[in-house]
Amino acid sequence: MIDLYTWSTPNGHKVHIMLEEIGADYVVHPIHIGQGDQFDADFLKISPNNKIPAIVDQDGPNGKPYAVFESGAILMYLADKIDRLLPKDPVKRYDAIQWLMFQMGSIGPMLGQAHHFNKYAPQAIEYAQKRYENEANRLYGVMDRRLGQTRFLAGNDYSIADIATWPWLRSATTQGVNIDDYPNVRRWFEQIGERDNVRAGLQVLADHKTDLTDEQAFENMFGSQQYTKR
Repeated sequence: MIDLYTWSTPNGHKVHIMLEEIGADYVVHPIHIGQGDQFDADFLKISPNNKIPAIVDQDGPNGKPYAVFESGAILMYLADKIDRLLPKDPVKRYDAIQWLMFQMGSIGPMLGQAHHFNKYAPQAIEYAQKRYENEANRLYGVMDRRLGQTRFLAGNDYSIADIATWPWLRSATTQGVNIDDYPNVRRWFEQIGERDNVRAGLQVLADHKTDLTDEQAFENMFGSQQYTKR
């Protein structure tokens, strides 16, 4: 049994989809990031960086409960546990890991910043908007070239690299991207979106929303609460 601590965000969706893909038994524990649940002392014991998602595998290594934080690490842990979606062959395995790291180091941070400055920043900052929109489009271009050569990001097999990346592309317009400019990305995005397990993963906490027009929610997400010593 997996205890899943999460919220309805791209990083949360990665793990929701993964758990559905591998047919895992899991219990969802909502961490309402607008209300500040991520700063709770009990959650920090599981996720010391106060970010969702995190899991506790009740049947972890040596049969003992084991906590994992950071979405990329969770995907790797689950893939190894079930021996799916991360190949054993060294070349194929590191192809998948490279594209997973591409998501963790570039897609998530850069697209997240584009989304933030275009939607949530208290005032429009043209330099920041253009900076991150340009980088978002560059990254879509990297993916488009890759997906012109292979069916999926890591090759011809669906992997954790695709699971990690796909949720971030659901907000292309807010990122300043016209996905139609990247036909290979669009083909890949639509293909993955048709998977039953992907659709099921998106339904996890789908009725839970964070209203960032609320002053306290905005403070918990982007204000001084993030920087309080704990």
